[in-house]
Amino acid sequence: MAENTTVKEERKVSKEALAKSFRNWYYGNLTCFSQEHMQTFGYLVSMLPIVEDLYDKKEDQNRALQTYSAFFNTEPQIGSMIVGVTVGLEEARANGQPVTDDTINGIRAGLMGPLAGIGDSLIVGTLIPILLGISMGLSQGGSVLGPIFYIVVWNLLAYFGMRFAYYRGYKLGGDAVEALVGPNAQALREAIVMIGTIVIGAVDATWVSITTALQLPGGGTLQGTLDGIYPKLLPLIFTIFCWWLMSKKKVSPIITMLILLAIAFVGALCGFFGAATIATVA
Repeated sequence: MAENTTVKEERKVSKEALAKSFRNWYYGNLTCFSQEHMQTFGYLVSMLPIVEDLYDKKEDQNRALQTYSAFFNTEPQIGSMIVGVTVGLEEARANGQPVTDDTINGIRAGLMGPLAGIGDSLIVGTLIPILLGISMGLSQGGSVLGPIFYIVVWNLLAYFGMRFAYYRGYKLGGDAVEALVGPNAQALREAIVMIGTIVIGAVDATWVSITTALQLPGGGTLQGTLDGIYPKLLPLIFTIFCWWLMSKKKVSPIITMLILLAIAFVGALCGFFGAATIATVA
């Protein structure tokens, strides 16, 4: 007598849901953009077709979407790969793989910084200036060919480049599930987060410019003394202070920025900060 065996059908994201998800990211990655959330809602919009396709019950859909309510911001062209990766991870989770919210958000947080650095260098710092240079050359004499060239070429490159990154990320997400939930998963996640932390540290040291104008009684400035002991000490202190407010005290980014403005103005009134520091914080 033959046994009755029930084989659970594997859930697979449909081509239609993938296409809609990519279009949502392409057109809406800056949806409801704000200093507090940045690309969070654009990410939610892009994941909505995926979640609706993988889960039949509303409560399962709501639970899955909660994963993508965490802060997110990256360079949107190269960053399309991150969206694709999490689509693959969400598909694996829907099929019973031990993919947790921490796994998905750890990968998102760890990749968004490094890919933003790559994207800003390649897209914003290299590709766009090259295209603008060609366009300005074609625009000499008032020719309309220049702006037409830029609009057409940029949109074609952006669309197909983002589409390629998205689908490569999706394939990687599916193939990488074993690595992400296997015995080496913790080490891999920590390595990715470490890379992101290094990138954030480099951005902090390069772009956060906080100096003191305080003169020392014996001559010289406090800033000169600090630079001799620990260069960029004030930017480091303020970065750690912001992390402490938002991570430990759960202060919103907007309130944190207001606190920094208040510190800057009080420090300027006391002669501790100069006008350049106020402009940087503002």
